[in-house]
Amino acid sequence: MSTYDAQYEKVRTAKGFLAALDQSGGSTPKALKAYGLTGTEWSNDDEMFALVHEMRARIIASRTFDGDRILGAILFENTMDRDIAGQPTADYLWQVKRVVPFLKVDKGLAEEKEGTQLMKPIGGLDALLERGKRKNVFGTKMRSVVKQADRAGIAAIVDQQFQIGKQILGAGLMPILEPEVDIRCPDKAEAETFLKAGILAGLGSLGADQQVMLKLTIPSVDDFYADLIAHPKVLKVVALSGGYTREDANRRLARNHGMVASFSRALVEGLTAGQSDAAFDAALDASIESIYQASCT
Repeated sequence: MSTYDAQYEKVRTAKGFLAALDQSGGSTPKALKAYGLTGTEWSNDDEMFALVHEMRARIIASRTFDGDRILGAILFENTMDRDIAGQPTADYLWQVKRVVPFLKVDKGLAEEKEGTQLMKPIGGLDALLERGKRKNVFGTKMRSVVKQADRAGIAAIVDQQFQIGKQILGAGLMPILEPEVDIRCPDKAEAETFLKAGILAGLGSLGADQQVMLKLTIPSVDDFYADLIAHPKVLKVVALSGGYTREDANRRLARNHGMVASFSRALVEGLTAGQSDAAFDAALDASIESIYQASCT
């Protein structure tokens, strides 16, 4: 069995969740602040990204972080290009931890229009996908945001996600489509209704042997995405924490059967640079276990 096939089977059949470790340029300072670093520890982007890689490497190398409870990890490009314990990050994840590596490929969000934020153009995407394949990445992730229940805006987001998703499939990688619905959306349930209808239509446009993954906000109506979870064109539906606390996100996720976590901020909640290794590992273990349990319903 090829590495890709083994990783595909892990995502398809194993229990667990995705660790989203993909904060990029705009969100890295906030992630480091939550980790206990105030900004005085770095003076330029190179130093900042070195520090965030130290944080991510500490998480990934922890004895509590492994493939028994974690299906995959989503990486920022800068993280993919660095090493952990002398191995390229994606190789370390799979070969040492048995965790499937994914790569964030979007370049951030465009200005809001029709109640939504599309992705900015992804320049050099084909080259990035080829580089990701060479570095043994299994799949990709890309995020856009719904802020209002605007049917036209949501249709544009879905169209963009599937258009680029098909490009990623053509490169031989598994795309995670992430049309996030902001948890502060005033008509969140209505927005999710429009979104699901668009996704179902998009799935119908895929080729006979094509599948995608979906990363969605935990819905307002429990089990609302059950038909997407069961859809033959969907490998896995994962949930973003969306600004909820870990406790709240876990509670909401557990009510949505077959949906598993892909938490970022909620995963690392409570982890700080000043913790001893024993305290850090204990806090991470408790976080992973709670998210794992919520993902197994």
